[in-house]
Amino acid sequence: MIKQRKYIKLISIRNSIIGLSCISSFFLGGFITRHIDEEKITISMVREAQKIIGLEFTDAEADSMLETLETRRKNYAELRKLNMPNSVVPSSNFNPLPVGYKFPDKVNGFKIAAGPAAKFTGNKDELAFSTITQLAELLRTRQISSVELTQYFIDRLKKYDPILQHTITITEQRAMVQARKADGEIAAGKYRGVLHGIPFGAKDLLATKDYKTTWGSVPYKEQMINADATVITRLESAGAVLIAKMTLGELAQGDVWFGGKTKNPWDIKRGSSGSSAGSASAVASGCLPFAIGSETYGSIVSPSGECGTTGLRPTFGRISKYGAMALSWSMDKIGPIARNVEDCAIVFNAIQGPDGKDLSVIPAPFNYTTTNSGSLKGVRIGFIKTEFAKRNANSANDSLTLLKLTQLGAELVPFELPVLPYVEMSIALSAEAGAAFDELTLTNREDLMVLQNKSSRPNALRASRFIPAVEYIQASRARTLLIEQLNEKMKGIDVFIAPAFGLNLRVTNLSGHPCVVLPNGFRNGLPGSITFTGQLFGEGKLLQIARTYQIATGFNDKHPALNF
Repeated sequence: MIKQRKYIKLISIRNSIIGLSCISSFFLGGFITRHIDEEKITISMVREAQKIIGLEFTDAEADSMLETLETRRKNYAELRKLNMPNSVVPSSNFNPLPVGYKFPDKVNGFKIAAGPAAKFTGNKDELAFSTITQLAELLRTRQISSVELTQYFIDRLKKYDPILQHTITITEQRAMVQARKADGEIAAGKYRGVLHGIPFGAKDLLATKDYKTTWGSVPYKEQMINADATVITRLESAGAVLIAKMTLGELAQGDVWFGGKTKNPWDIKRGSSGSSAGSASAVASGCLPFAIGSETYGSIVSPSGECGTTGLRPTFGRISKYGAMALSWSMDKIGPIARNVEDCAIVFNAIQGPDGKDLSVIPAPFNYTTTNSGSLKGVRIGFIKTEFAKRNANSANDSLTLLKLTQLGAELVPFELPVLPYVEMSIALSAEAGAAFDELTLTNREDLMVLQNKSSRPNALRASRFIPAVEYIQASRARTLLIEQLNEKMKGIDVFIAPAFGLNLRVTNLSGHPCVVLPNGFRNGLPGSITFTGQLFGEGKLLQIARTYQIATGFNDKHPALNF
């Protein structure tokens, strides 16, 4: 069976050199597999192909390359025969640490203040928007059981999912086993801590035994992975109860997945954004106390901003990605989406640190203590002056945020990001995604994906085959410049603040810095958001500063009416 496509001559010639075809294909093992005849590489091919990468070689130089190019094409074919799964990581690890960097926290420590005594009235609908600490006190004092709480949130997911489309799989059987276990332990006085018996959801790019891990994508919607992701294991070890696998935009892009489009509970005519779409939508709608999301290029910040949740994107290398779908090995990060900053801190404390399975994880102290002073006196906060000067739909709220920070006693310091070619550096993500989904492209199964426009994931995967290895490495070296320059600019400040969807989002995902995104007001009935960015591995102080602002404003205590 021959599949015809129309491609420009340049692409066709470069295909010949790299040994792929976007024009013809043949069946292999039930899939359409890209194939190219072993057409001899010529000077004219090199002359045309070089235009794609913006270089020029003489005919004599091109002639000298021909034998090497022929050999390399055979090399590529041999590497493709390995059929490496997404879980195989590169031998080199990205390291976000500048030369001589000293961790902000010197010792480990985690202490949260006891909240007010909780009293359960018997009205379970009061539980929907309760925080982890509030629910934990009810469980600890046995005013409600984990089985009751788990069933309540499962029922709530089932009630709202037909509209919001935020859930892929409800893990009910596993959840009830865990909930009964939690109740037995709590009754026996074996209380594990504030997460004991608390239900949660996980973005469906995290592997779970006995349940499908679909990556939100048509080609993988029946996929079974016989492992539990480290993040899942650690949360369950803390006593938390997994009740659902949440939607993600297909292969971690946007909010469209194989079953539909995840909605924003504040306005169901709008998508939730993504790619941690279901995690943010479900938390915002009171269907989960917290959820796990992930971010490569905005996938915690963006849906949290759209849906009005609080999200923590940790430092790259803080949390093991074992058992998680890889999109970009040097940029993927896993973190919590929750009701407030302190809930994010609680979840982060449970999942951070090395596991011996993800060698990109860097052991570093984490020290967080709840502070209730309500003051930011002595705290120096950088603000990206050029970003705040730009007008956007949330500008009024952003300006009020700066005012509130000064009222809380913080010193605001004008701050600017290093000037570097950030869009160009982002080919790192594109090249790594192309390798992560090599098999998908080689078998043409990216054609099965829902979105097929120029900016969608399938087209990006195809285009990634044309990124030269040299330029990928140059982009990586440019990230080293970014890390060093940003570190210098951040000396003397504790955190910096920026509108959630500005240049900062791109820059700090490339550098690996942590951030907290949280609501900072409303516009036309929709939540607005702001981002606090901390020092590398400085989540402790970052969370404390963000929490002080959040308590002083209270925007996180407002919830959608769900009148649909």
